[in-house]
This record gives sequence, structure tokens and C-alpha cells, in this order.
Amino acid sequence: MSPESLRKDNPGLVVARVSGYGQTGPKCSEPGFASVCEGVGGFRFVNGVPGEPPVRPNLSIGDTLAGMNAVLGILLALLKRGQLSEGVPFALGQDVDSSITESVFGLLEACVPEYDYAGAIREPSGSSLTGIVPTGTYPCKDGSFMIIGANGDSLFKRLMAVMGRQELGQDPRFANNAGRCEHQDLLDEAIIAWTRSKTAAEVQAACKEAAVPCGPIYSIKDIMEDEHFQARGCFEDVHLPDGRAVKVPSIGPKLSASPGSTAAGGPRLGQHTTEVLQEKLQLSDDELSTLRTAGIIGGE
Repeated sequence: MSPESLRKDNPGLVVARVSGYGQTGPKCSEPGFASVCEGVGGFRFVNGVPGEPPVRPNLSIGDTLAGMNAVLGILLALLKRGQLSEGVPFALGQDVDSSITESVFGLLEACVPEYDYAGAIREPSGSSLTGIVPTGTYPCKDGSFMIIGANGDSLFKRLMAVMGRQELGQDPRFANNAGRCEHQDLLDEAIIAWTRSKTAAEVQAACKEAAVPCGPIYSIKDIMEDEHFQARGCFEDVHLPDGRAVKVPSIGPKLSASPGSTAAGGPRLGQHTTEVLQEKLQLSDDELSTLRTAGIIGGE
């Protein structure tokens, strides 16, 4: 099943391989789940609160990202296969090597040049973002939290105005992001004092009026009940083998001329065994029976 052996019959075949650490390098033969590779790739190091153990989101982000990178690689390889080279179509396939570790490593933004040029190691910063002020998660009077991002110069002035703190918006110390970073604690304290005096809905309404990016932290329940997600068609129904309908996320991104959809839910275990082995591989009924009796295959 190596790419080389498969291409003996089809030289144009594109083969994608997804693994923990990639197909080369000292770790290539080591097992790797997202839980481990997210740590090795640096993603976990910058998550959490300073001085406390790193945390993980309750998702396997590394698996999803590695799959997305594999799809991007497949599409690039297919585009290359159709290009002309010296007037002749490039007809060869190629390997797509997607690793979980490198997929999360690709999220680290400027961490590499920061370290290489300045020796700086970006560390966890709770709900804020290093070098960007003000942006963070702020508590409200009703016990909920709101995310506010006012890290542009004009955004900052508009936020201070809606907070009734125009003197901070006009203070030359805070005229640019560099100055605001030097006084992050002071500014965050001012914002927290304001958000604690209001409900989340009041904070969001005030920020919306001032055109300052602001939003709540949604659970999946909140997402499914939100009118924007519904209006955007972010959910679709698929039917289980017993006929019941269940909602799943719709296909994104949304294409204007050829939007995607989920044709069917997952099959039952072994549902297509006979179809694949008999119709595609031309095995006889007796051969299928022998395989089932030996416990090699199951299914219908």
C-alpha cells in the first residue's frame, strides 16, 4: 500500500498520509495522538494561565487541523497535476505529508521570529493576547463574561468614550498599542470596573453602538439557538439508519455556485462490506462466506 506501489497502476495518484509527526525525521515512527502532538507542536504551551499547568480545549484540534492540511495538500497536488510544464501537462501524482505536530505548530503566528530575533518565548496569558491591548474576557454584573477587542487606536478611543472614560482615550500614554501594552493592568482594571457594573447584554449593546468588537462566549446550546447561525444555515439534518433525523454542522466555507451538503449520515458497521468485496473486488459468495466463517469480515 505504499505510494510507490500504488502508482505502478496509476502514476497520477495523489496519496495523503496523516500522522503524528510526519513521514520523515527522528519521531516519524512514534505513535502520536492530538493530545500529545498539541504539546510537542507548542500549542499547549501558550494555553492557560501564567504559573498554572497548561490546559487543552475540550476538543482534538490537532486532528482537525491535520485533516484540513491534508485536504489543502491534496487540492494543491491536483492543481499541480493539471498544470503545463514546457507545454506538456504535468501528469504525475505526489505524496501529501500532513502531521498533527506541524499542523498545530502552524498556528504559532510570530513565535518563531520572536524567539530567533529577540530570544523571546511567548507564554500563556490567560484570556488576553501578548502585545495586543486592550483585548480580553471581562466579567459582567450578571455573572457572565464578554470578550472585547479594542486594540486599534480608534477602537480604543471609542471604547473609552462609551465607558465614560474619555480622559483615558485622550491620554497620550495610550495613543498607540505600544503605550497601551505598558499599562495593560491599568486599562484592564478600568474596563473590568465598567463591565462589572453592567449585564452582558448591556455591555454588548453599548459596544455595538460604538462599533467596538464585542461578543459573548457561546456554548453549543447558545450557538444552535442563535438567530445568526440559523440565518446562515449553519445546521443541516442527516438521517440515521433507523430513520431519525439529527442535526450536524453544515458544510463550510459556503460556495456561491456549488454549496456543499451532507448527503448521508455514517453507515452501519459493515454496511458496505458485501458491496466493496463482491461488486468492486469480484469475490464470490463462497469466498465471502469463508471470510465470514473465519471471522475476518463481518457485516451484511
